[in-house]
Amino acid sequence: MDEAFTKALQELAPYARTLGITADEATPDRVVLRGAWTEERCTMAGVLHGGFLMTLADMAVASLAFLNLPKGASTTTIESKTNFVAAVRGGEVTATATPVHVGRRTIVAQADVHDRAGKLASRTLQTQAVLEG
Repeated sequence: MDEAFTKALQELAPYARTLGITADEATPDRVVLRGAWTEERCTMAGVLHGGFLMTLADMAVASLAFLNLPKGASTTTIESKTNFVAAVRGGEVTATATPVHVGRRTIVAQADVHDRAGKLASRTLQTQAVLEG
């Protein structure tokens, strides 16, 4: 676990702390965040809620965008599309975000969420705005 980035993420986005999201890796080329299945995060039949998968992916992409920002800029999500591929019924999930486009006004990244066995659970393509000063 990347303790320094986990602490920074949870301070900047307290919702990450509420959901127990931690960082494994955080570079401008790749961000890996982790979250756990819990009964409270499920829908019917013990399936991890899609909103949790989307939140994990969103935080991974936002973190990647943050690491690619010019000095003094901030970011916010302006568009996000998630495809759900498989149900998650236990264990941890990992979101890996990688850049598709890093520009002056927008950053586009993809985040794949995998279950503990490495099976793809969801794929998110997201656009982040680059907000100057």
